[in-house]
Amino acid sequence: MKTKKNNPKVTLVGAGPGDKDLITLKAVKAIEQADFILYDALVNPEILAYAKKSTPTLYVGKRFNNHAFSQDEINQLLVNKAFEYGHVVRLKGGDSFVFGRGSEEIDFIESYAIETAIVPGISSALAVPALQGIPLTKRNVNESFWVITGTTSNGEISKDITLGAQSSATLVILMGLRNFSLIAEEIKKFRHKYTPFAIIQNGSLPNETITIETINNYKNTIDKIDYKSPGIIVIGDVVTEHSAFLDEEIQRVLSASF
Repeated sequence: MKTKKNNPKVTLVGAGPGDKDLITLKAVKAIEQADFILYDALVNPEILAYAKKSTPTLYVGKRFNNHAFSQDEINQLLVNKAFEYGHVVRLKGGDSFVFGRGSEEIDFIESYAIETAIVPGISSALAVPALQGIPLTKRNVNESFWVITGTTSNGEISKDITLGAQSSATLVILMGLRNFSLIAEEIKKFRHKYTPFAIIQNGSLPNETITIETINNYKNTIDKIDYKSPGIIVIGDVVTEHSAFLDEEIQRVLSASF
């Protein structure tokens, strides 16, 4: 009879945007069945409670200038632990295939003839604006939304930001807080100065914060950004749907009157 070690398997599991209740039932089942778990920085640690008490866990998170392991090391760990333990769950924040390098990991694992499975997760790009009452699309306002990385592998902003700014699409920018000034200046070239944006940090968690402004006044928000916390940027007229937007506009008008 074959043992688990002779049947290695790796399942990529999306853990959702942060709130432990925003994880799918299929993800919970995968965690419950795991023999070893590697989890990322954006995974709520409370989710690990679904694992068997005997299941070892290993933190492999990558935050700015603080990488527990390189991506190459993580790839090899997934393979090694699968051969050693059996069923390995690779637990990632959001969805593994939205800037999660899930495809790269699957390719590497399968090169060792190891079985793989994928459990999609709720991406923060979708969930976090929704929880704040910001629709990514609205009839007669926009017809699409773009999800763009705010920082490419060489540290620069994506060229897609320039392309997106020339459309009416809502722009949802992940991993862009440190390049926010560059992003805002690029948006200003193509959109009207009153284009609203929202910066949402620690989305879906009890310590979630949101800052709303117009692109013309983006410099007013720079000092409010906590660069140690994850966040997303939402740019587009749909941000006016947020309940606080009107209050912010009234305050700006009153301030300009004195």
